[in-house]
Amino acid sequence: FLLSLQLEKKTKGKPQKQICQVVLDHFEKQYTAELGDAWSSVRDVLTSPWCWQHAVLLNRFSQSPGLESSLAEQGYHPAFPAALPYLPAAFRCYIRTAPGRFPAQKHQPGTLKEYYLLNAASLLPVLALEVQDGEDVLDLCAAPGGKSVAILQCACPGHFHCNEYDDLRSRWLEQTIESFIPDALINLITVSKLDGRQIGDLQPESYDKVLVDAPCSNDRSWLFSADPQQAALRLMQRKELSSLQFQLLRSAVKALRPGGSLVYSTCTLSKAENSHVISLILNSCTNVRPVDLSGMARGVSQEFTFLSGMQQHELLVLPEKGRAWGPMYVAKLKKVSST
Repeated sequence: FLLSLQLEKKTKGKPQKQICQVVLDHFEKQYTAELGDAWSSVRDVLTSPWCWQHAVLLNRFSQSPGLESSLAEQGYHPAFPAALPYLPAAFRCYIRTAPGRFPAQKHQPGTLKEYYLLNAASLLPVLALEVQDGEDVLDLCAAPGGKSVAILQCACPGHFHCNEYDDLRSRWLEQTIESFIPDALINLITVSKLDGRQIGDLQPESYDKVLVDAPCSNDRSWLFSADPQQAALRLMQRKELSSLQFQLLRSAVKALRPGGSLVYSTCTLSKAENSHVISLILNSCTNVRPVDLSGMARGVSQEFTFLSGMQQHELLVLPEKGRAWGPMYVAKLKKVSST
């Protein structure tokens, strides 16, 4: 493969973004050490956007006759098998092995979108969370809102708190919710712009389920950083992310009720932001226990490639040609008592 490759000739007359060499060199060194032989095939997918795939998550609040048959005609099939430990009947997602993207729908105020396009691996944290009707749920780092929308495809929470600290991303989150959720359910949802590190102290033991889809070094997008100087700065700041992630997780544990569970997820392959953060929480919070995810992993093993050798409470989805989902790290914990 060519390190400084110009991606695909042209799409609709516009040249594709180029791979950022600074980031690729950094990843090459780190992920060869962390992933071994698996890195070569993962790198080939991450550096080849024309082989990326997109899943189509249907919106149960917007019925669209003919959409499912249209998806089937284009080679799409249901993404998640009925054998999964948790798969609500209303949750419908379609994928296909061919790359490409179903047409996106534009935001139209007052009109609900029929589907959400996303990386299918990003639905695994939602399915791992296992939200039930009536539960109080916190999505701690919710923008752009795909996982919030997916949670509401699974169940109707008693109260759903979607938080996003960044002002611009918070507006994006609000627009996503407005595009997918009917007015009748909007009153169940609170959108806030709090510092996620403080929510545990502000609202202790208030939630049955918490999702921490943490800010991370997004491997896919970072590889295409347009500005090499910005990319170099990101890579320097990368070391600080694990500290932020740990603080967000600790806040999430405080916000959980005893008996409640949380799911932590990122879209990076980095051990420092994944397994190491979870290990730190398990070592520092005596009231938290790991939850086995191997049943879910077995259920989706036909559609996703996982890194072998992980602990039972964690999964790492590796992108592969024909199954170009991920990277996505997922870990699940349960709070067994008050602090």
